[in-house]
Amino acid sequence: MAVDGDTGALGMPSPGASPVRRGELRIYLGAAPGVGKTYAMLGEAHRRHGRGADVVAGVVETHGRAETGVLLRGLEIVPRRVRRYRGVEFHELDVEAVLARKPEVVLIDELAHTNVPGFRNAKRWQDVEEILDAGIDVLSTMNVQHLQSLNDVVERITGTVQLETVPDEIVRAAGQIELVDVAPEVLRQRLAQGQVYPAHKVDAALGNYFRTGNLTALRELALLWVADEVDVALRHHRSEDRAGETWESGERVIVAVTGGPESETLIRRARRIASRSAAELRVVHVLRSERITGRPAQVIGRCRALAEEVGATFHTVVGDDVSTVLLDFARGVNATQLVLGSSRRSRLARLVNEGIGASTLRHAGRIDVHIVTHGQAAGLRANWWPRMRRAGFPAWPVALLAPVAITVVGVLFRAEISQAGSVVGFVLAVAVTAWLGGLAPALLAAAFSGALLAYYFLPPYYDLAVQRPQDLVSLGMMLVAAFLVSLVVDRAARHGAQAARARAEAALLGSYARSVLTNPRPLQPLLEKVRENFGLMSVTLLEKQGGVWRRLAASGAPAVGVPPDAEVPITPEVRLSLRGRTLPAADLRTLESAAGHALLALRHQRMTAEADRASRKAETAELRNALLSALGHDLRTPLTSIKAAIAGLRDDRFPPSPGDAAELLETVEESADRLSGLVENLLDSSRLATGAVRPRREPVGYDDVVARVLSGSDGGPAVEVAVPHGIAPVLADPGLLERVVANLVDNALRYGVPPPGEPAAAVVAIRATAHAGRVELRVVDRGQGLPGNATDSAFQPFQRLGDRDTSSGVGLGLSVAKGFTEAMGGTLRAEDTPGGGLTMVVSLPEFREDHPIQ
Repeated sequence: MAVDGDTGALGMPSPGASPVRRGELRIYLGAAPGVGKTYAMLGEAHRRHGRGADVVAGVVETHGRAETGVLLRGLEIVPRRVRRYRGVEFHELDVEAVLARKPEVVLIDELAHTNVPGFRNAKRWQDVEEILDAGIDVLSTMNVQHLQSLNDVVERITGTVQLETVPDEIVRAAGQIELVDVAPEVLRQRLAQGQVYPAHKVDAALGNYFRTGNLTALRELALLWVADEVDVALRHHRSEDRAGETWESGERVIVAVTGGPESETLIRRARRIASRSAAELRVVHVLRSERITGRPAQVIGRCRALAEEVGATFHTVVGDDVSTVLLDFARGVNATQLVLGSSRRSRLARLVNEGIGASTLRHAGRIDVHIVTHGQAAGLRANWWPRMRRAGFPAWPVALLAPVAITVVGVLFRAEISQAGSVVGFVLAVAVTAWLGGLAPALLAAAFSGALLAYYFLPPYYDLAVQRPQDLVSLGMMLVAAFLVSLVVDRAARHGAQAARARAEAALLGSYARSVLTNPRPLQPLLEKVRENFGLMSVTLLEKQGGVWRRLAASGAPAVGVPPDAEVPITPEVRLSLRGRTLPAADLRTLESAAGHALLALRHQRMTAEADRASRKAETAELRNALLSALGHDLRTPLTSIKAAIAGLRDDRFPPSPGDAAELLETVEESADRLSGLVENLLDSSRLATGAVRPRREPVGYDDVVARVLSGSDGGPAVEVAVPHGIAPVLADPGLLERVVANLVDNALRYGVPPPGEPAAAVVAIRATAHAGRVELRVVDRGQGLPGNATDSAFQPFQRLGDRDTSSGVGLGLSVAKGFTEAMGGTLRAEDTPGGGLTMVVSLPEFREDHPIQ
């Protein structure tokens, strides 16, 4: 079973630049070791090699399997890089060698492998990404247990922790995913026959990881994951082909996380729920003035990182009523499913408040709610006193009922509880009331407690009159103590709420600052964060231009002609316009800080745009100056020669002899040819820059092209040709290829001056060879060559050996040659000639009968 994915696009190269093309990744996915992934990969490698592709083996792990080792024969192997780590030698993929070799296809086994410390990348999939960016196709393998989203499931099935994982998005981005599948019984038989592991490991493997139940479960995971990808690919192709009507909105899954230990479990579970319906996944963290705001930033950072690894987006919203905020967010993004963790609160806390899950279920409406169990459910005590306070627990009834309860206990146990104990009980009732409802209910509780104390506990009993002075003092002290305690408790609660609010605001402002610092164009992401955080319909940044407020950026859909619900001034000329709901004053204070960040983001974008414009102007000016300087010489020199020759021919006073006239006419012809070549190179460079080159490829022989080039060149005996007549033709555009070879020969004749004492016949050599489905033409000179690390700059326009000298041309020849070669699907590279000099190598695909003619 194979899944086709998106592949990179091949862009038209500009002069001196490589074509914009990303290599294609093909992954052979298996349920367990030994199913035949490497064998299948090598089989595909031989098929491609047989079709003429340039295939090399970067890393192929045979694990001592003879059949796999046999398949490696006939393939070029790139030597691995050896590094000694903790006394052991490790052989890892040599990324630099692969990039330097630049094959068409490279085999890289075990995509999830972790490299030894000291290499350029920590993970092998990062090596693969770098190779793909260089335009090289990659064949690779991996097992389903290495997928990041399935890591915890595999651990529960097999009891083995997989430390090496690959982000799901890396695998999904592969051009093809092919499932290599065998029945568990067949795999166990292979294992027993020693085809997977050495004999001394077979018994342990059969009794542990390779049990039939484990293999069946892993096989089902692999089949389901690939089936989901097949469905996604089918929808993608149906959409591209416009087959039938498409949905107006796809499935969206929201998972709420608190930053607690269960958050990673929830994210992975939600990823699987979303994958089964090809749904978009969003991870939401509710920031509120409560204990949750105390989560360390690194904990939330881990949740954000995991969300990115499994292909989800991370969002932060603000609000104290979590269920309401979550449902508002879910409805705002048209979500269909909401994933919550089971409650970690105790039964006593549930009696006080039903909890987020129950509240969300009651108000979810058409949104499906999944309650996911986890190991931390009911494992931590919830701080239910703050929850009671924030839930608006009825403090006024408590102000009456708590003193009554103290009175009943004191009367029933009058013999055991002293008067002082009753006084302490009443003070406690006042403190609880102050914690729940603030100062006003606490004063009521204090007054009521004083009356109950006087009536039931001070003689004469059951009478409000207080006769003894000491009792009157006790009553007064109790009322003063109750008032002071309620005042302190209320103030502490208020300060706690303010501190929690400050932490929430600091977290928000920190996220805004990160958005401004980490995004190259931060204004739009910042406005989207503000809109999501405060549950608004739209946030618009306005600027007054010419007396009229104009929109600079917006998140959401601002209504035209409808006044905003709030406006936050930033400067006299810039303001934020908010729509969706009326915000409390505390939120508006936070929005003022967010508005300041928006102004910074606006200035940052404008400064970046101004810097880009200045950079482009500088580059344009530099290019113009180089062109004018080059043309000033290259146009003037042949024109001067032509004018001088014509003047000599027309001189009546000293008429030239027939020999002189022929020489002057030859000068005119040479100068005109030089002008013609200059104009052709300028036009070709312009065509390449605008993408107007459209090669028509057909079978072309290098021998014919070289012969035509040399017939029109004055290179004479300075060019040695070694192009076998029987060499295979290449697939190319004859006219473009002739221009490429002509420019390379002309460049070699100009700059390939041999060292003193070298015979002229050895100045330039042209040779052709065939290898691995490619035919290469080498133009070799014996000149001074290029300085170190200057091979790339040699193909830039107006460059000569890294300088700006214009004494012998505008320096467009190599740039045009490279552009034409790459437009035909080939490559042009520069190499040092052994013994001194420069070699230009044109590599084009060998023509075969099954090649389409374009």
